[in-house]
Amino acid sequence: MKQTGSADLKLMGGYIPDWLFGRMVALARPVVESVVLQYGWEGFLQRLSDPYWFQAFGAVIGMDWNSSGVTTAVMRALKQALNPVAHELGMYVCGGKGTDATNTPHELLAIGDKTGIDADALVRCSRLSAKVDSAAVQDGFQVYLHFFVLTADGGWAVVQQGMRPADGAARRYHWLSSAIRSFVEEPHAAVCGEELGPILNLTDRAAAPTRQGILQLAAMPAPALQQACRHLRMPRHDDVSAADVNLKRLTAILHLAYQQDIGQFEDLLLLKGLGARTLQSLTLVSEVIHGTPSRFADPARFSLAHGSKTAKPFAVPTRVYDEVVVQLQTAVAAARLGHTDRHQAIGNLSKWAGRLEARVAAPVSFDAYLQFEKQQSHRHGGRSLDGWVAPPA
Repeated sequence: MKQTGSADLKLMGGYIPDWLFGRMVALARPVVESVVLQYGWEGFLQRLSDPYWFQAFGAVIGMDWNSSGVTTAVMRALKQALNPVAHELGMYVCGGKGTDATNTPHELLAIGDKTGIDADALVRCSRLSAKVDSAAVQDGFQVYLHFFVLTADGGWAVVQQGMRPADGAARRYHWLSSAIRSFVEEPHAAVCGEELGPILNLTDRAAAPTRQGILQLAAMPAPALQQACRHLRMPRHDDVSAADVNLKRLTAILHLAYQQDIGQFEDLLLLKGLGARTLQSLTLVSEVIHGTPSRFADPARFSLAHGSKTAKPFAVPTRVYDEVVVQLQTAVAAARLGHTDRHQAIGNLSKWAGRLEARVAAPVSFDAYLQFEKQQSHRHGGRSLDGWVAPPA
């Protein structure tokens, strides 16, 4: 059973500069390919329907860690990264924001014409999921963003977001086809948004009598199976603090990257020679690919891979980002040809970080770590909306 819940998602304006969004697209594709290679299409759809994983993924590709804008950034990056290779990968991303969201049925029908997938049934699922979150769940949020991710075997996931006009708060909804037995009784894989207290939710199990009466009036059969959801609550403050990060896990990653001789880990020898800062980011990317659900309880930690455009927690280390993309792209390309050694080595980074975590005696000082990152930022091509980071005086 999944758990039902909500999360605070701060609405943040602004734009994603081209120099960053291009990197988001470049990193998103090999991450997804790695997940699919290791865990299959369903493995990726399950991750996409987990709000914790979703937020961590958005942070690791360089989006502001606590922003509702993560939803748009992640899904736009996935659409641009995956659709050009959809016939090879077997995965399609439809929908978008505003008018692009309403165009989802046409995109699905076009995919159905090319692949033979029952597009009419998928169009119905798309429309029902949007209708449930905008009408059946009357929580004050109007859905304005709708993405439908489809795999070649007919599996799908929906990520959509609503806005509350009164104060601009956002709520994100996740759906997963394999977890749904009913569209009208607790169908969500996850709900993310601000805690609002009691709401009118006709999909709640307790609303079954009310829903039954409505269905009888409409002469429709009543479905009856519960599907619960997970909670995610993001804080409102912009700066990443020690309280937002599992310091023991961060210490293990820094220990692996900076203090250990990578050569002593036999299954990581192929990564010997990479810089410590690249290993730090690559380990966090590895965890996004291979980590279990419990590893994403602190999505803020993943912002320590590549920072963000607002320099919170620090400016984007563009040189490190580019090296991570190259390493992952190279590993995935080789794995597709049957040469899996390097791909497995990257996967083992998260495994070794987990093992080192058990040996952590004293967690690192978060403030000292952040100061170190900012002092070194210019060496790594640090860049934000304010421009390139200058060397410290």
